[in-house]
Amino acid sequence: MAGAMTELDGRGIQHEFNVLSAHRDPQGVADYAKSAAGRGIRVLIAGAGMAAALPGVVAAYSELPVIGVPLRSSKSVADGLDALFSIVQMPPGVPVACVSIDGSRNAAVLAARILALGDP
Repeated sequence: MAGAMTELDGRGIQHEFNVLSAHRDPQGVADYAKSAAGRGIRVLIAGAGMAAALPGVVAAYSELPVIGVPLRSSKSVADGLDALFSIVQMPPGVPVACVSIDGSRNAAVLAARILALGDP
């Protein structure tokens, strides 16, 4: 996710970085997603590998746009394809944008474009 933070820093866009797990701390993820808009956050980027549940769980608990970044993992049997498929196959009503595998920089560029819609 370093590419996203570098891109956001380069554009002068303030951001938070947290390590959260939809499987190990689902309540913590829900609390974070529910409170994001109230903290002034306008777009969420969620990177996840393997089962890649995080972007979908975040989208389920927030009305903010969510961009999912499928990540390669040493534990993955599909070199990131499993994460990609998990992120792009969201159920109706739980939208998640998806960038390329390990595409955190593109996620930041997309987030910047979303933010620019409300701030010319």
